[in-house]
Formats: sequence, C-alpha cells, structure tokens
Amino acid sequence: MARLRRSFVGCLTLRGFRRVGKMPYLVLALLGLAGCRQDMHDQPRFKPLAKSDFYADLRSSRPPVEGTVARGQLNEDTYFYSGKVGDNPGDYMPFPVTQELLQRGRERFDIYCAPCHSRLGDGNGMIVQRGFQHPPSYHTDRLRKAPLGYFFEVMTEGFGAMPDYAQQIPPRDRWCIVAYIRALQLSQNATQAETGAQQIPSPPPRFEEPGSGATLPVPIPKSSAMEDTGTGEDQK
Repeated sequence: MARLRRSFVGCLTLRGFRRVGKMPYLVLALLGLAGCRQDMHDQPRFKPLAKSDFYADLRSSRPPVEGTVARGQLNEDTYFYSGKVGDNPGDYMPFPVTQELLQRGRERFDIYCAPCHSRLGDGNGMIVQRGFQHPPSYHTDRLRKAPLGYFFEVMTEGFGAMPDYAQQIPPRDRWCIVAYIRALQLSQNATQAETGAQQIPSPPPRFEEPGSGATLPVPIPKSSAMEDTGTGEDQK
C-alpha cells in the first residue's frame, strides 16, 4: 500500500504529470495499430483461371452474361459495320459523300492501301515491286462492277494474301476509303460526257517553283494555267 501511495503521489508531481501526459498518445497509437487489418489485401477473391469449388464447372473466371455488349460496341447499324445486306455486299454508302470525306479517304488510302495497290490503284505499289504478291487492279471490269460493300468487306475480313485491316482502320474510315476507290475508278475510266467536257486525260500540273526537299512546289494559279493551255473546246 505504501508503494502504491508513493506512485499516486508521484503522479501528482510535475514530473509525474509529464509522464502521464504522454500516455494518451501511446494509447491512441496502440488502438490505431490494433485497427490495422489486412482485410483489403487478403479479402476473399478468385485468382484468374484458378479452380473454384463454388461453381459446377470449377472455373473461377466466369463468362459474360448472355447478351452482354462491351461499351462502344453495340453496332446496331449492321450495314455500317459489315457492308452487307443480309449475306450479300450492299452497293450504297451509309452516309453522304462529301469533298471532306473523299479527302479523308484519299489520306487513309495512301497510308494503308497504296503500298500494295499503288496510288493509281493498278496494283503496282512499292511493296509489289519488291516481290510481294501482285493484287488485282481496281480498274478491271470485275472490280469496277463490284458493289461498294465488297471493298468494305475485304478491308474488314481480308481476302487471299491481303490481311484484314479492321484493327488499323475504324469503320467510318473504311467507308471513306471505299468512296475514294470508287472515285479513283471513275477518274481512270470516265468519259468526256461524265466530266462535263473537261479535258481527258487532265493536263499535268504546272508549277511556278518546283520546290525542294525542304519546300513544297508552288502551283500556277488555275486561271493562268487555263489561259496558257486553253480549254478542251480550244484544243478541238
């Protein structure tokens, strides 16, 4: 009892008060450590492809619910994403063709198609000149008569030695390329009546300055070029 009394009296002194004053912090620290649990790290879960006795097929990785559609892949417009009407290629564009669309198609064509098909579409691209299999020319009767959906389908699924480009080219850009291919075919096989009496073939471009590797060529203004060369009627 005497010892306990001395301890109590010691706590009432300034020195004892300082010692006791630190106790709440120690108690809080101990309580905090006691609250640290590993539930978030060791929570019940299935490891990918691990065996599970919970399901009848013993697979922990479950297949998606039937009818599940990934975000952004609803693809309700079947023709836009397949180029087919039923089981056959369609022959119309799913959206209006504009000058901007043709320009986009030309850019994508020059990037993805021209290495094999060439910029003229005659199948004599640089890759072919170095030994790759020669693709057919777009200007054959068969491909000039082919429906538009056929070209979209080939780009989407591939054909023969040509791989598919579904991953590299989004659907809208594929349709832009289709429109440009048709324009390219018309440009190489147009009649005088279809061009509105424009000279066929078109005269080669003329430049005020040819340009260099660091600068672009400067074309002669269209009006000046027509005065120099004359119109189709003048040449007749």
